[in-house]
Amino acid sequence: MPAPVSSDVVAAARKGDRSAMDVLVRATYADTYTLAYRLTGNEDDARDVTQDAYLRAWRGMRRFRGDAQFSTWMYRITANCAASALERRSRTRTDVLADDGPYPDVRVDSDPESLAASAGERVVLARAVAALPVRLRQVLVLHDVYDLPHKAIAERLSISEAAAKVRLHRARRRLHDDLTAAGTADAHGWGRPQEVERAS
Repeated sequence: MPAPVSSDVVAAARKGDRSAMDVLVRATYADTYTLAYRLTGNEDDARDVTQDAYLRAWRGMRRFRGDAQFSTWMYRITANCAASALERRSRTRTDVLADDGPYPDVRVDSDPESLAASAGERVVLARAVAALPVRLRQVLVLHDVYDLPHKAIAERLSISEAAAKVRLHRARRRLHDDLTAAGTADAHGWGRPQEVERAS
């Protein structure tokens, strides 16, 4: 999480101060782009999502109540922009991840770097995550990569906490099934059934 930005800067941005908005962008850009990339798995899409997210934030600054950190608000906007971008992409083309990466750093129950014995296996994991439906991938990434609790995920995605738990369960189950089918899950313990069944 980025360090909280000054409430004075946020207040100035809400009043239309572009220089204050620039400060907010600089303070949160790295985290916003990283989230966009993890959700889209594509650098070009991540850049577009990040730009769209900040444009939406600027247009909606007057409606930002300040009852949460600006970075928290940006997570929700970015997740929504990523979902929209992925839906548009799915309607126009079928993406295939290249074998030379880079790949999203996504874990199921622990860091994949410590679980994967080879780069090839990390490719399999990245492809399995990228193949998840957007609604499931969002929750999996926010929970298992960003370590966000269900309540925080629900707030960012504007869903109920129960829905966040259900989506995480489904994402882990599907990831487990896909990795098992690829002959990878059982060998390294990714998405073990007893772990997948746990919703928290």
